[in-house]
Amino acid sequence: MIGRDARRRIVTAADAAAQAVGLRVGMAATQAHALIPDLVAHDADPEGDAAGLDRLALWALKRYTPVIAATPPDGLMIEATGADHLHGGDEAMLRDLVRRLSEAGTAARVAMAPTFGAAHAFARLLPKPLVLVGDADLEQVLQALPISALRLPPATVDGLRRLGFDRVGELNATPRPPLALRFGADVGRRLDQAYGRLPEPIEPVDAPELPFVERRFAEPIAAPETIARYIEKLVVLLLEQLESDGLGARRLDLRFYRVDNLVEAIRAGTAKPTRQHKQLVRLLTDRISTIDPGYGIERMTLSAPLTEPLRYHNGSTLEDCTKPDIAELVDLLANRCGEERLFRLAAKESDVPERSVKRIEPMAAATELRWPLHWPRPSRMLKRPERIETIALLPDHPPVQFSWRRTRHKVARADGPERIYGEWANSDAELLGVRDYFLVEDDAGIRYWVFRQGDGEDGATGGQEWYMHGLFG
Repeated sequence: MIGRDARRRIVTAADAAAQAVGLRVGMAATQAHALIPDLVAHDADPEGDAAGLDRLALWALKRYTPVIAATPPDGLMIEATGADHLHGGDEAMLRDLVRRLSEAGTAARVAMAPTFGAAHAFARLLPKPLVLVGDADLEQVLQALPISALRLPPATVDGLRRLGFDRVGELNATPRPPLALRFGADVGRRLDQAYGRLPEPIEPVDAPELPFVERRFAEPIAAPETIARYIEKLVVLLLEQLESDGLGARRLDLRFYRVDNLVEAIRAGTAKPTRQHKQLVRLLTDRISTIDPGYGIERMTLSAPLTEPLRYHNGSTLEDCTKPDIAELVDLLANRCGEERLFRLAAKESDVPERSVKRIEPMAAATELRWPLHWPRPSRMLKRPERIETIALLPDHPPVQFSWRRTRHKVARADGPERIYGEWANSDAELLGVRDYFLVEDDAGIRYWVFRQGDGEDGATGGQEWYMHGLFG
């Protein structure tokens, strides 16, 4: 991209191929064309880039966290506190963000740190495309970065370099008065923001089309009981909007604007669209303990970044009793433990038992596939079959006794075998593979699912070893 810096035409952006042959941001356009005669250059469009960045921020707002700000010309500030648990933790959320942007044709570098200033620097200057730095390592990583990491004006950076400052650590160890006298307050402010000694207020992006309500306070509030009371009032107002639009909430964002210009937030999700007042209030108030009101909260906002159509129908006491709705329980557990930790099992197209199971969302619709009804399947299947020692007659008799996890079991009853063949389409090694499964019950009344590798006669079908694969009940 070629843009203007005052009267000069300079390179404002370069892809990886251009950078590999020597192009860099800030280089004069004439020098770039001289270096690469066949250079493909486009005029920069700052307004279009800013609009695209705002759209990207709105997309991230609806999917990831309630507090996101665009940081022109090329970045997003994402406050993950209060929402990362919904995506499997910090690293899982960042990897998902990078993957989705990559699928859309946008390369991204991401970093997570205790401060925005540090994360801004790490994402741009550290060699790894994905960086997570905690409180313990913040100072060590920061001090090794060049002073350009501090978001200072180019003239200030050049002046500091002429004085011999190259690294952030050198600048941080220097007395402030001489720096402030020569360069103003920016140097000290950026250092304190990067190290976390000074908070950095942000203005989160808002989506005007989303259902949104707010409450301003004449006097700041801070007590948990007061916050809970106003949460309930905001939920009532938001539900009125949702009901008029025929929508149900799937995700809620609750923001707390503190008197020191910092923003705290809570994000809560639901398994299916809902307008249940009690349910939504509980999801939000359960996480009040994660909010730091500071010197007080002067404004609260509640929005629904994800909604779906919701229509209630009239029921009848003459109808058959419906199954109990567990959506509230799913929502409560998901917001406490993380959505990725909740699932239920469904059948998958495969004859091999460990391949015939897949995870689906707790509230997903029932699948058409079913496990075999003529042969029962254990309620608990081991992650991997475990080797057992047995005494059994070949070729098709169940074990008389077996030893598993250093405990010997005497078999009282048995049923089988159920023969399962290997899936040759997956691997040539499974072309002749065979398993014979038995349901056995020991003298204590506990039932197990065991199998023999092979048909008991031909060594090519398996080594005739026995394995434990599951337990019933």
